Amino acid sequence: MGEPQGEAFDYVVVGSGAGGGTVAARLAEAGMSVLLLEAGRDSAAAPAPGLPEDYDVPAFHPFASENKAMAWNYRVHDFGDDADRRAGTDACGRRGVLYPRASTLGGCTAHNAMILMAPPDSDWNAIADLTGDSSWRAAAMRRYFQRLENCRHRPLWRFIARITGGRVNPTGHGWDGWLDVEVPTPVEAFGDRPLVKAILSAIAADLDVGAGQSLARFGAAIVRLIERNRRFLIGEDDPNDWRLQGRLAEGLTLVPLATRRGRRRGARERVRDAIKAHGLSVEFEALATRVLIDERLHAVGVEYRKGRDLYRARPEPASAPADIRRVFARREVILAAGAFNTPQLLMLSGVGPVEELSRRGIDVRVALDGVGRNLQDRYEIGIVHRTHRPWECLDGIAFEVGDAAHRQWEQGRGMYRSNGAAVAFSLRSAAARVQKSEPDLFVMALVTRFTGYFTGYSDLIRKSRGDLSFVILKAHTNNRGGRVSLFSADPRDPPAIDFSGFEEGTDVGGEDLDAVVEGVERVRGMARKVPGILEPEDTPGADCDGADRLKEFVRRHAWGHHASCTCPIGPKDAGGVLTSDFRVHGVYDLRVVDASVFPRIPGFFIVCAIYMVAEKAAEVILDAASAKV
Repeated sequence: MGEPQGEAFDYVVVGSGAGGGTVAARLAEAGMSVLLLEAGRDSAAAPAPGLPEDYDVPAFHPFASENKAMAWNYRVHDFGDDADRRAGTDACGRRGVLYPRASTLGGCTAHNAMILMAPPDSDWNAIADLTGDSSWRAAAMRRYFQRLENCRHRPLWRFIARITGGRVNPTGHGWDGWLDVEVPTPVEAFGDRPLVKAILSAIAADLDVGAGQSLARFGAAIVRLIERNRRFLIGEDDPNDWRLQGRLAEGLTLVPLATRRGRRRGARERVRDAIKAHGLSVEFEALATRVLIDERLHAVGVEYRKGRDLYRARPEPASAPADIRRVFARREVILAAGAFNTPQLLMLSGVGPVEELSRRGIDVRVALDGVGRNLQDRYEIGIVHRTHRPWECLDGIAFEVGDAAHRQWEQGRGMYRSNGAAVAFSLRSAAARVQKSEPDLFVMALVTRFTGYFTGYSDLIRKSRGDLSFVILKAHTNNRGGRVSLFSADPRDPPAIDFSGFEEGTDVGGEDLDAVVEGVERVRGMARKVPGILEPEDTPGADCDGADRLKEFVRRHAWGHHASCTCPIGPKDAGGVLTSDFRVHGVYDLRVVDASVFPRIPGFFIVCAIYMVAEKAAEVILDAASAKV
């Protein structure tokens, strides 16, 4: 390749989301020169319809995911016939199910639901066991959570930590981090009598105490009741309280959000602070097209195309050619483009499965079979009821700037501080109970209609006034059969994305499907105990009864939005792409820090885990830099 010619930085980071934005900011804080490449703009600061409110207002997050100023709309294959799943067509003419991603400063932290829940200890310990690297043990990983979190919803423990200099902190929370975390409980929501009744009924059903039960079931219910009381006394159902690991993590839970005074917080704010205070450089509208790898197999820089809307996942992609530019890294290149784009970028750079690269006419620099494989996600399904009358808490709300709720939000009050989750709880499926593992089902009751992602789905949410959706999420899924592969050698074309869900993948025993169906049945039992509030089930409907019909419903309508694991940490001969310190096998000075690094999808909501690995990666990278001095 010859000597690099062009602008150079210590580090070049591709992608400004939870992984890239966090690691770039930490490196800049340490005095390193860092260039962050972002394919989009800082959309929340640019003039565009719906912005900045779609970004700032937590209740507007569905509209953010469909806001054309920052949307990347992937079309993917989940399971079965995509035509049955409200499939659409992308700019390359491919049909598939909508999988919304964000191309903007902050990446998907600009449109997600802001839920910040740390994964269970077992997820970190599993990586430590796989790699033999004790720095991945849960006890060691907790400090990265504390480093990023600024917990604002536990005032008593915050005060105790302050007056003791942090020496007394049994909760494990962080009090001085860069990411503010709150738990909104809008008075308007819980002042709605029908909603309160629905919540209380759901809790009563979950306690599972009723007339005619056997003594054994009654005893089990008493044990669960004791556990829940202990949870309340210890941590107010706080899922991020370190003392609530294991059995105590089952039951009613708060939903912590990454907000400050009811406004979204995420990687965007982290990057903007680092730009102002530490000289972090950001190149917007820069679509990375390949990593520059020299003859010694050292990553020396990144090639990118400069221009707006270049990627064909954009709702209205540009057709004009774009300037090709290069930037060089004196120390390392760090890829943080996400579970779809990081493997695509590696393969375009000649790093990946030989057959895949040869098929697209790409010279093989490093044969690495695991790139793009092991794609994982969670399964989610929605159970929807109409209500006998519209929710009082939604009266007068238009989900628009200037309505009464928005005026309250501007004052730090009201419904719009919430992401829409009225109540949430976690459960164990039968398989999790047998294995004595963490809860693997998470349920949220949403005061709206939500049954997954499709073009225009947010319009239904905007119009909904008399719906209650129970959204059931299946965590720790067993399927490892998904794959990201190249659609073409053109870096502007999105890759082919195939999740190979359920029996199309590796869960041959059907454990995941059984768990989701069990969750549906549990929720149906709760809904039946809300007489006078809910009308008969709307989706899937009363005629969808029996295990076989429910399984077919789940197969046809389940969705996901936590794509991950496509460049996993692990041994190369076992499908691993990265070492335990985030280095790409076979390439020097190249690391990956995003959702693709996990061997197995962690926890219930992935963004917290990504923030934590980014904090760890920054520390590892800086330690390596110090060792070279």
